[in-house]
Amino acid sequence: MITQIRGKLVEKNPTTVIIDCNGIGYLLHISLNTYSSLSNEENILLYTHLSIREDAHTLYGFISKNEREVFKLLISVSGVGPSTARTMLSSMTSEEIQQAIASENFKLIQSAKGIGAKTAQRIVVDLKDKILKVFELEEVSVIQNNTNKEEALSALEVLGFARKQAEKVINKILKGRPDASIEELIKQALKNL
Repeated sequence: MITQIRGKLVEKNPTTVIIDCNGIGYLLHISLNTYSSLSNEENILLYTHLSIREDAHTLYGFISKNEREVFKLLISVSGVGPSTARTMLSSMTSEEIQQAIASENFKLIQSAKGIGAKTAQRIVVDLKDKILKVFELEEVSVIQNNTNKEEALSALEVLGFARKQAEKVINKILKGRPDASIEELIKQALKNL
């Protein structure tokens, strides 16, 4: 129903923000990743998801469509509610969650508060195919805990390249050279972008 909100940032906390949109203040529940990505500019845009229960209508805000999509996939799993999904998105980035699910990294998924062994297995079983399809990840190219990849992606984003496009190129490079340094990844990616 409400897919995004653009307005003046009135209040910012690690778990919630209030956005004034034409005189109406919207309370949005956010993850720590969204909180740390929010600038202190007056006008902001957050993508939203409205969760409707018997006792509450809760609006969740996300810094990117990608984060919102991961949130929606997580809450589609039995036993994972919006609060648990938000906690996961606070302890890991949406990209880390995607990689953990695609590579069946149960330990990383369980590291989020409120996720036990059975829930982690359910998340992987229910979402692995969807994650691979929706985010166009290749099963073979999934590399666990690759900080070089993340740092190279951040650098390429700063240089103005689209994250999705840069990620595809870096994944191809990592297929051939999984031990490539950050500098090598950036140099090779710049040649191919």
